Amino acid sequence: ARGFFTSFSFVLGAITSMASGYLGMKVAVYSNVRTTISAQKPGWTACFNTAFRAGAVMGFALCGLGIFMLYATMLAFRVHYPAPEQWVYLTECLTGYGLGGSSIAMFGRVGGGIYTKAADVGADLVG
Repeated sequence: ARGFFTSFSFVLGAITSMASGYLGMKVAVYSNVRTTISAQKPGWTACFNTAFRAGAVMGFALCGLGIFMLYATMLAFRVHYPAPEQWVYLTECLTGYGLGGSSIAMFGRVGGGIYTKAADVGADLVG
């Protein structure tokens, strides 16, 4: 049962990481547009405040999403491990959540590099 819970936690962490990446990029694009529009006004205060607030909203929202999903997973697993003596098994099952989120983030980072290198090689072959 612990293996199933750990693998479920891994998948849930991966899904949360993908959702966080999608939401983060969406908020970043919209906030960059708003910052650019406010940068056209005289002075730098309006554009700085827009960028700072958008970054704060994005940071709090994404961290809140991750903590909420981890807490919900813990509550769901606690039905299977109700006794305090079994909480060691509970935390062992929850370690998959962090591993799932980290692996998606790592592959997203490495994958971007690979595609960039492939585009460079393609451009060298063509031109």
